[in-house]
Amino acid sequence: MSRPPSQPVAPAAARVLAFPEFVAMLAMMFATIAFSVDAMLPALPAIGRDLAPEAVNRAQLIVTIFVLGMGVGTIIAGPVSDALGRKRVVSVGLAIYGLAALVAAQAQSMEVLLGARFVQGLGAAAPRVVTLAMVRDLYQGRSMARVMSFVMTVFILVPAIAPTLGAGIIALSSWRGVFVAFVIFGVLSGSWLWLRQPETLPPERRRPLSARPLIDALREVLTSRLVVTYIAALSLGFGQMFAWLSSAPQIFTDVYGRGDVFHYYFAAVAMFAGSASLVNARLVMRLGMRRLATTAFAAQSSVSALMLLVLALSLPAGWEFPFFLGYMCVAFFMIGLTFGNLNALALEPVGHIAGLAAAVVGSLSSIFAVIIAIPIGQMYDGSPVPVVTGVMVCSAAAFALMLTTRSRDPAAAA
Repeated sequence: MSRPPSQPVAPAAARVLAFPEFVAMLAMMFATIAFSVDAMLPALPAIGRDLAPEAVNRAQLIVTIFVLGMGVGTIIAGPVSDALGRKRVVSVGLAIYGLAALVAAQAQSMEVLLGARFVQGLGAAAPRVVTLAMVRDLYQGRSMARVMSFVMTVFILVPAIAPTLGAGIIALSSWRGVFVAFVIFGVLSGSWLWLRQPETLPPERRRPLSARPLIDALREVLTSRLVVTYIAALSLGFGQMFAWLSSAPQIFTDVYGRGDVFHYYFAAVAMFAGSASLVNARLVMRLGMRRLATTAFAAQSSVSALMLLVLALSLPAGWEFPFFLGYMCVAFFMIGLTFGNLNALALEPVGHIAGLAAAVVGSLSSIFAVIIAIPIGQMYDGSPVPVVTGVMVCSAAAFALMLTTRSRDPAAAA
């Protein structure tokens, strides 16, 4: 007799934590990614002035190089956790994350800081990937969806408060204090996991570490034109978001003179963008994933073109700012309508290797997103024009890619 879809799939002995505590612990580990990016945003102008006064735009790389490290680490952490167990891999990843943060806190040059951030991203890949695997170890069906819904709710809230926390830490110490906060964050989440949660993958269910399954999964993903198209669209979506994140502090500070309250505006934008997941949940069953993502990219490109027209009018900064803030809210909202849908679409044709395929898709989309985001961010010239243009081009290209999937996707109505 098959097990009801709402029942956990692991032995009872492996489920010591009560459901609320288990969800809270996973949410804290998963939030490592958002906290590590968004808490840094208020610090970027000061880091640029301290470590790269001759090229302050290089401070933007602190965001993108972390994502690059995470993209590389993603494809390693998942298979290693299948062989060695979840807790061990997450603990090692958090240790690497914390040690790299300590190095970054003491950095006296931009090169050392960027190297530490790359290693920190490598470490953060473990909680990013392995927490999802832990949920799959213990739950299936509706119970798994319920766990992930709660975890993602917390993940959405973190970007809203992280910049404010970062600004508070900087006010009490300096930008170096933010990296110390990362160490504390990693120690707390790692200790919680190690002391309270038993291993979710017992030895008898582990798979020997082998490069062959990963190579086969990579080959299957890359030989599917449809999957590659969705990865490309996902990379463009991620790329414009990371360009936004790395450029926004400079724009608020240099262009609109609101750097000291940037974190409050960012919190409002993040909360507005978080509602996109609720809208997507209501519309996806009626309109389908592909149509929603395609429409979002078209709207993103169109609104960006309108914003460029507003910028061309050269309005006073006080008049232009409301248009820019409204555009930023719409841009982040549209991003929220694409990521979940594109990930699901990319995995649809390779569902028989979903775990490894998810690692490949996540890794490739993150790496290519960084390649897209860095040039956009480095073109910052004291105005919002480069980032708005970059968003428009990325969205238009992603929209064009999505149109090509209509005739090739057997689940085109998805």
